[in-house]
Amino acid sequence: MHTPKFIQLERRPAPGRGSHSWTGAPWAVTCMAAALLLPGCKVDGTTVVVDTQDQAPTDPPPARANHSVELPVPADPSVTYAAWFQVGSQDDPVGREGLAWLTGELLAGGGTKSHPWQQIVELLFPMAASWRVGVDREMTTISGRSHHETADAFAALLTQQWTEPAFDPQDFERLRSEGLSYLQKNLRYASDEELGKAGLEWLTFQGTRYAHPSVGTVAGLQAITLDDVKAFYAAHYTRDRVVFAIGGRYQQPQLDALEASGQALPETASASPMPAPVPAPLEGKRLLIIDKPGADASISFGHPIDVHRGEPDFYALWLANSWLGEHRNSSSHLFQVIREARGLNYGDYSYIEAFPNGGQRQMPPTNVARRAQLFQVWIRTLPNEHAHFALRAAHRELELFVEHGLTQAQFELTRDFLRKYMLHFADTTSQRLGYAIDDQFYGLDGPDGQGHLDRFAAALDSMTLEQVNAAIREHIDPSNLAIVIVTGEAQQLREAIVADQPATISYPSTKPPEVLAQDELIGAHTLGISADRVTVIPVDEMFEN
Repeated sequence: MHTPKFIQLERRPAPGRGSHSWTGAPWAVTCMAAALLLPGCKVDGTTVVVDTQDQAPTDPPPARANHSVELPVPADPSVTYAAWFQVGSQDDPVGREGLAWLTGELLAGGGTKSHPWQQIVELLFPMAASWRVGVDREMTTISGRSHHETADAFAALLTQQWTEPAFDPQDFERLRSEGLSYLQKNLRYASDEELGKAGLEWLTFQGTRYAHPSVGTVAGLQAITLDDVKAFYAAHYTRDRVVFAIGGRYQQPQLDALEASGQALPETASASPMPAPVPAPLEGKRLLIIDKPGADASISFGHPIDVHRGEPDFYALWLANSWLGEHRNSSSHLFQVIREARGLNYGDYSYIEAFPNGGQRQMPPTNVARRAQLFQVWIRTLPNEHAHFALRAAHRELELFVEHGLTQAQFELTRDFLRKYMLHFADTTSQRLGYAIDDQFYGLDGPDGQGHLDRFAAALDSMTLEQVNAAIREHIDPSNLAIVIVTGEAQQLREAIVADQPATISYPSTKPPEVLAQDELIGAHTLGISADRVTVIPVDEMFEN
């Protein structure tokens, strides 16, 4: 097996929160803002308006010896900066879950020793520039983008965020309050689908540092002090744990200045790298029902998989998964069975890598790389009376998927689709820079210069149907699953699933005979989940501790 390389080892928010970024009007540059940061500024007082559309970037060259990632795109009117710190929520101390997230948020959304936060917002506005932070299980990435004419002023502000954070108590309380509000209100009461997916990770990774959401837990956030944040920053934000990246219309002095910001950080981390999580074997099916009064049903299920970017099986499994449940694609199989033929919900998808905030994005995210991944199926919200049937339908299709694999026609059709579709994974300089950072995480930044996207394209040309079906059989296991359902009818659904009696369904309109005939097979399909394998948890207790 290919072993991912770790140099030592979604603002993009906490999962589900939406992107916190600090932006202004369309690309506009004024001397007032630039002069505050650059005494030698030669920009005149007029406003310059520039097309903001990224141009198609070129492939990144191999990373420099100091691990900086470069992506020169002269046609791009902007400059994109990024700093990936090799720290994430897996590094949260026990009882301080959320410390990595709160530290990252303070670095991106708090003031510095030179500027309080409100002044930073005011300085960014006339630049029409922004930055954001993403804290995931193993990565904290601060990235931003500015027009090339204000790139120096922008970078001077941005690099101060990690070189001289003020750790202002008011910023600390403001951001901690946002985290608590997300857990207690948004995740529990405004995003059942993200709650179900977070519950699946909690159920699957219990006992590991992957179990809690990257934003932490309620008790963990409440326990964190400002001194905890300062100590965490000192232990993890070091020269040996950072990778800088730059792309677009940048000049060598701008890269040099970005790299020089690392000199203000301690040389080496005092915290030891975390080992990769090892989830306990599922040994059959386990069901978690999150009891949320008044809610319709949202379902997620899956299991850990041990396959990573760069391995032949990864690309074969990606193709198979694309046929089964490509995100936001109406031609995928699960979508056709559950939504198109039966109209039960909005969509049904599957994944072989982390895909946070799926309701807010179309393409796969970057900078959420992990050493432990899940295969998971996401059945979007549907009426409670259809939940049992939909779960049986999805599980039955998964069994057939493993048993029969793809046909030659399905393989060819999906491969042709992916050859075109993957060209949109990284349309912009910022996106390609994100993939280049992920290539370093997975050890795909070698001398051949072939990153993940290049390898993906080459694999599509060389893979065979036999490889794809072998990868399905090797990595997908319908018998051992973690299943999570958010529902307002917890006890009724628990009883129906445990009883495992035939499930029925009725429709408001006439369905074709072939659909009704298949419904008989779905209704008779058993899940085999006994009462001792079912846990019901009130929604207010999720991620409390």
